[in-house]
Amino acid sequence: MTKTTMDLTELLQKHDQGDLLRSIAEAVLQLIMEADVDVLIGAGRHERAEQRTTWHNGYRDRSLDTRLGTLNLRVPKLRQGSYFPGFLEARKTSEQALVAVIQEAWIGGVSTRRVDELVQAMGLSGISKSTVSKLCKDIDERVGEFLNRPLTGDWPYAWLDATYLKVRQG
Repeated sequence: MTKTTMDLTELLQKHDQGDLLRSIAEAVLQLIMEADVDVLIGAGRHERAEQRTTWHNGYRDRSLDTRLGTLNLRVPKLRQGSYFPGFLEARKTSEQALVAVIQEAWIGGVSTRRVDELVQAMGLSGISKSTVSKLCKDIDERVGEFLNRPLTGDWPYAWLDATYLKVRQG
């Protein structure tokens, strides 16, 4: 089976420019993918087994934008069949929490240029105006669904009215 442990010194030597958390996240996700593929294949890398169903066939590079920065992952390929890790979403390169931060900033009235600066401050390479618009299109669709939902049945409500007068005392 695949090696499931990594020495801390080895990990410290591998990381680039002192970004330890990103390196740890990349290493952990890589180990998860390798273990998944080993179970799917029925044997470890370079291991002979009768229950083997297929073989490794290289890797494809995949980047994932997270709160830690951009993770560079190597997704294993198979000779027969396919493998796609469960923690990644197809055709999405951003973590859902990062998308939520961008959408929240847009809702708060932050301009697309400032959203790009915010994303760069989070350690990513940046984001284009069109990408921000695409990410926030989801918000527009959800608001449209909410506004156009059917209102049937009884809806109890409370009506409050008040008058506020600001006066000086004394």
